[in-house]
Amino acid sequence: MSKRRSIISYDKLTIDQKKQILKDFPDGYINHLTSITTPTGEVLDALIWETDEVIYLVKINKITPKAVAVEEEEDFDEVDVKDEDIDSDDDEEDDSYDQPDTDADEEEDEE
Repeated sequence: MSKRRSIISYDKLTIDQKKQILKDFPDGYINHLTSITTPTGEVLDALIWETDEVIYLVKINKITPKAVAVEEEEDFDEVDVKDEDIDSDDDEEDDSYDQPDTDADEEEDEE
């Protein structure tokens, strides 16, 4: 006995059927889609999904990306940095961080 075949839109599947598709395709079904051309020339993406009783051809609606307003990014090439500003930190060396904290040592000795 052969299985029944059915064509259905993804939007018309029940929640249980959608959950089962997620179980059957845990990594997603995007790589399992088939392109079908209708007699009117429209191209559809479809998923062939087989259950115990039925082989479904599930029509998947193509999602068209919405236009997103792109904000103009700052152009960092226009920032004027002088070499003097960059090198000025190197000239002023502060060696105090290399010196031991004598006040803390003296307080410990007093106790």
